[in-house]
Amino acid sequence: MKPAEEDQDIASRLMSLQRDCPLLISLFDERDCLRYANPAFCAALGVAPDERVSWEQLMRRNYQKRQGTQIQTRDFESWLASAKSRRAKLPFRAFETDLADGRWIWMTETTQTGGWMLCVGSEITELRVGERELRQARDLAQRAALTDPLTGIGNRGHILQQMDGLVEQYHGGACQAAAVAILDLDNFKLINDLKGHLAGDAVLRDFAHRLQPLLKPHDSLGRLGGEEFLLLLPGSGLEQAEALIRLILADVQSSRPLADDPAFSYTCSIGMSLLRAGDDLSAPLGRADEALYQAKAGGRNTWRVRL
Repeated sequence: MKPAEEDQDIASRLMSLQRDCPLLISLFDERDCLRYANPAFCAALGVAPDERVSWEQLMRRNYQKRQGTQIQTRDFESWLASAKSRRAKLPFRAFETDLADGRWIWMTETTQTGGWMLCVGSEITELRVGERELRQARDLAQRAALTDPLTGIGNRGHILQQMDGLVEQYHGGACQAAAVAILDLDNFKLINDLKGHLAGDAVLRDFAHRLQPLLKPHDSLGRLGGEEFLLLLPGSGLEQAEALIRLILADVQSSRPLADDPAFSYTCSIGMSLLRAGDDLSAPLGRADEALYQAKAGGRNTWRVRL
């Protein structure tokens, strides 16, 4: 058998075996859209054969129909933001999850540099109940330690940890380009003073949730503190990053987050920089912060770049 024929035979056997195995196997593309799922995954998550659905759409459907992934929350949007802050951010990730049918799954995510992700789940329901409860409590505590409780996205520690990893990937050649941006809500103190802190909290949540659909799965957004956020764009050069920033500014300006004041709107300012040779964690943050200061001085609701 020729090498090419042998490779084709191996690929055919792999496809045949994974269709028959009980592992939950799925493949998502760089936009986090499901491109392949084996029968076990389809049955567990309620996916039709050859269905094209994004991970977010799948989770929304699971939550609404109480099927597939068990999502226990009263605030689905915050749950979604928290889940997105961890998904596709590492080359490899493993975690435990529950299914609505009572099964307990050990799930792994392997993500390529371009954003494609292979997910493999195996059932671990037979593990002792006591051990399961302890592990679940540990996982919940770990997630809480990485999550901003107001917005549901990554907190300061989590996003800076991700940035540290991004700088390492950049210097190691795994990432050819990367943009770093600091986003700050304009006149936020005035919003709190005039509308109250509950309204201010609603604006912060709205801001975080509005940005999520605009980002690629491997992009990262975290709250640095107060009204300041950090955005990491691995793989994005200047042109791509500026195109996204323009979308963010327009989308935020069009938002009307206060139900009792439909005329209220808000804006943000953005300072951005690109990673460059020799950067440590603080250097690009310093440049982005300088650019943010220039954006504020330039009238707000705009962005500046400091290369």
